[in-house]
Amino acid sequence: MVVKIVLVLRADLPPALAANAAAVLGLALGGRLERSVAADSPDASGTLHAGLNPVPVPTLVASAEELRALHDQATSAADVTVVGFNEVARRSRTYSEYEQALAATPSHTLDYVGLIVHGPHNGVTKLTKRLELMA
Repeated sequence: MVVKIVLVLRADLPPALAANAAAVLGLALGGRLERSVAADSPDASGTLHAGLNPVPVPTLVASAEELRALHDQATSAADVTVVGFNEVARRSRTYSEYEQALAATPSHTLDYVGLIVHGPHNGVTKLTKRLELMA
């Protein structure tokens, strides 16, 4: 199966928050995937460089409303993994604080900062094809 990974960030994020959201989402997805990192590779001088994710990851942008709709669609799509980073998580100072705040927050009120979507190429494309590339 040919897989696709797409990172979608809220369009109005300042650069520092966008970078943080991308890092959090990438780590969260990578921890769920087998073989998410390729083998270490040497350069021409023989210095070994840590392996990277071998799958391209386009970064797209969406409005808060589009992110919520994408999250809902992706969670119900077959063979698609979606990881969401929401404002409850972003504002929490510890994971325990996040878990407590999340438990008190209805899902329909969550405001997403970003999502990372992984799955069959055609399925992920269908979900994200109308979104714009991050400029």
